[in-house]
Amino acid sequence: MERKDDFSKRRKHLADLKEEDLEKRFWELTEKLVDPLVKLAETHTSPSIERSVLLRMGFSSIEAKSIVEKAIDHELIGKGVGHVVYRVSRNENIQIREAGLKLGAGELWDTALRLFHRDNYKKDGGDHGAHT
Repeated sequence: MERKDDFSKRRKHLADLKEEDLEKRFWELTEKLVDPLVKLAETHTSPSIERSVLLRMGFSSIEAKSIVEKAIDHELIGKGVGHVVYRVSRNENIQIREAGLKLGAGELWDTALRLFHRDNYKKDGGDHGAHT
């Protein structure tokens, strides 16, 4: 089977463009293509991504797996597990590693829930008994 070459027809709208214009058009189209992916990445995460963040924070893969699983169980994965660990460590005045290990062992989740639910109360305009 022979492919009909229609390149000349398809490129007519680009034929008069200069190199700079072609490059500008390329980046505009690329941006259109990538923007939805960037928006998705801003609002969605995965256990794999969250484990990766914890690995970069110095946790082993076994420790990270445990912390992420517990974050999922407590419905806090969407807050960013590294963020959860950081906020708990700051609130408890302990090192990040200690906070993460305690979270991985099932401790301090009441603190994490309180911290992040308080944030939700601030966002919806009510204080719901939470004081900051």
